[in-house]
Amino acid sequence: MKSLIINADDLGADEPRNHGIFEAIEAGRVTSVSILVNGNGFEGAMERWKSLGNTGISLGIHINLSEGRPIRKDLNLLTDKDGYFLGKQTAQELLKRKADGKLEREIQEEIKAQIDVLKEYEVPIKHLDGHQHIHIMPAVLPIAVSEASSSKIRWIRIPDEPQPSIRNAMSKADILDEAAIFSSLGAAARSFVMLSEIESCDHFRGLYLKGKLDIIHLEELFQNLPIGLTEFMVHPGRAADSETTGPFTTFSSTEREKELAALLDPVFPILLQKYGIDLTPFPEGFP
Repeated sequence: MKSLIINADDLGADEPRNHGIFEAIEAGRVTSVSILVNGNGFEGAMERWKSLGNTGISLGIHINLSEGRPIRKDLNLLTDKDGYFLGKQTAQELLKRKADGKLEREIQEEIKAQIDVLKEYEVPIKHLDGHQHIHIMPAVLPIAVSEASSSKIRWIRIPDEPQPSIRNAMSKADILDEAAIFSSLGAAARSFVMLSEIESCDHFRGLYLKGKLDIIHLEELFQNLPIGLTEFMVHPGRAADSETTGPFTTFSSTEREKELAALLDPVFPILLQKYGIDLTPFPEGFP
């Protein structure tokens, strides 16, 4: 059986992203979301989620240690002099190495604080992943797994996607290189996670489709989907206007609308049926 979780990242980043993600949810094209608790659109996302009632989607925590302001106010190593996270590149360089005691404490305290925010909103947290895949960095992974276990979060993302057999001419070299790095870190993370009580999907897709998802690429993905449970990472949304501000707004571009259009394409359900794919949220329960 081919089962597919379509997970929209960054719910809560800003209102345009929220609008696009909820459009995809209401159309039945997104079955799971990852929530960014320090985004400017977080409270709006929570209000919209509660107003929908039982949508059948799974909700997860999108751990963020790289952009915007943290939840904790007493961090030093993870933040700059103004109290903001260090940014993508600097944060990744810091967290690629094994953490010492002080860094471990800051990571643990911030991850726990972010999970606690969702608990305060009574969100049933089914899965954990990371903004810019920060959760699989060597300094973060053991702590993320431990916090997931403590909070009875059953699933964790492992982005170990195999490189496509044909390097698509539309792909930018930096995107391909970044995807290869994350996939390598994901493969190492899978070995670690397998020794824990936390579960991960059999397969992962989405790294190599960053910025170029359309219905043609969707059909190629569906046609080659392996047997088992696959998580497919997507980033639908609406493009931000001049009045939208926040640390994540630059990513709320026309590319988000392109992804949304692909998911909402009327051919989408036809392709699922054609290739024998069942859409599903993350399974319930905890071992």
